[in-house]
Amino acid sequence: MAVKRVNIETFLQLAQTHAVADVRSPAEFLHAHIPNAFSLPLFSNEERAIVGTNYKQKSRQDAIKIGLDFFGPKMKTIVELVEEKLQTTTSKTILVHCWRGGMRSAAIAWLLDLYGFEVYTLEGGYKAFRNWVLQQFELPYNLQILGGYTGSAKTETLAVLKKMGETVIDLEALANHKGSAFGSLGLGKQPSAEMFENLLALALFSSNVKGEIRDTSCIWLESESQRIGNINLATPFFNQMKTARYVFMDVPFNERLKFILSGYGKFEKGDLINAILRIKKRLGGLDTKNAVNFLLEDNVEACFTILLKYYDKYYEKSKLADGQLIKNITVLDTNFINNATTLLAWKNAQH
Repeated sequence: MAVKRVNIETFLQLAQTHAVADVRSPAEFLHAHIPNAFSLPLFSNEERAIVGTNYKQKSRQDAIKIGLDFFGPKMKTIVELVEEKLQTTTSKTILVHCWRGGMRSAAIAWLLDLYGFEVYTLEGGYKAFRNWVLQQFELPYNLQILGGYTGSAKTETLAVLKKMGETVIDLEALANHKGSAFGSLGLGKQPSAEMFENLLALALFSSNVKGEIRDTSCIWLESESQRIGNINLATPFFNQMKTARYVFMDVPFNERLKFILSGYGKFEKGDLINAILRIKKRLGGLDTKNAVNFLLEDNVEACFTILLKYYDKYYEKSKLADGQLIKNITVLDTNFINNATTLLAWKNAQH
């Protein structure tokens, strides 16, 4: 067998059914990587720095010799790690990439090919993947935006639509943030901006087959500002969202308040107060003081009534975007199944 070098499109197609080994350093992988790849570093972070320094200050040959000193003792372990990764499948195929498709991926690909694996490497490495990711945000998509005031259970309704067979991308799940000052509560650390872009690009890619939307209709997205927590949506893609079809799910205030209380009311007072203080400037001194005091007095409903009225005003200012065709659909409550059924019926009536 021989190692096969393939372009990014072929690599990603193969990655749908075969394991991907990222042989960059652990730090590079931790920052961002191809989704579903596993880390198989040729060098540790420290070793990579040493090899790189020698490459720049001495010569390519010196760097390779030092790299071989690091690589030699790891060969058996690398083979065993790949065997372990593939043990649950009958596949003997492994995809390998480094930063630019250079020496690191070539070294490990040679070893795995020698051992008997069918090995593919990525032309241009992870850098080629990143170029591909950015290109995805320039492509045209048939988007359907779901809007609604805070507490309308938009995310949960979209999840039901997905179960009904619709194409849905949950931007907040990819960003690991619910998009408001309270959006990080109960969640872990957000991915890096680069990793978020990688996840979104692959989600968009998997929603298309040769440029055609899989359900021949649209990709549903929740209405978002360009910033989700610490992450910014790529401007070309966000511009498409702003001009896409937009349906507004209008849920009564009291029903939304009940939904918000069931979700956010369970969090510690200290965490809620910190979130309130983050919007103090926009909320205003009096409302901030009252919201915090109500919370301290265990009157959570009164606290969230103030906050929900604030977010309603904030959303009203931001929901209109140039070129959007906005349809208001009034629903009775936050029943995910009923509301998803209503939205699907509306969408189907448009075609």
